[in-house]
Amino acid sequence: MNVEEQIKEYIASLPEPKRSEIEELHRATLEVLPGCQLWFFDGKNNENKVVANPNIGYGFFVMEYADGKTKEWFQIGISANKTGISVYILGIKDKTYLAKNFGEKLGKASVTGYCIKFKTLKDIDLAILQSAIRYGSQNS
Repeated sequence: MNVEEQIKEYIASLPEPKRSEIEELHRATLEVLPGCQLWFFDGKNNENKVVANPNIGYGFFVMEYADGKTKEWFQIGISANKTGISVYILGIKDKTYLAKNFGEKLGKASVTGYCIKFKTLKDIDLAILQSAIRYGSQNS
């Protein structure tokens, strides 16, 4: 199964209204990042143990660990979770940038150094979220 099929299957597996919201967020992310590399992470580690929620990933990023090892990964990720939706923006050096520049404008969202969490798309300004995604894709 290719990545696009995995993404479609993942979205289809979600209960409403989260299914529609992740579908809309996926479309909005592709608007900002047309032609980007797509990823799908099922949330399982090498031993097939669940370690995270599944993620749809966009773009390309080389993560560097403290021990010097590296891993190719997505730059932007979206994930449904029990309390809402998380958008991960990886690789931004200034861990205060997202909160300072997008936090108050986003609406009802929690913003950390690399993660934007919200309950529902209705709680946020999607255009501001797209701006944060665009920034993250250009500044890692």
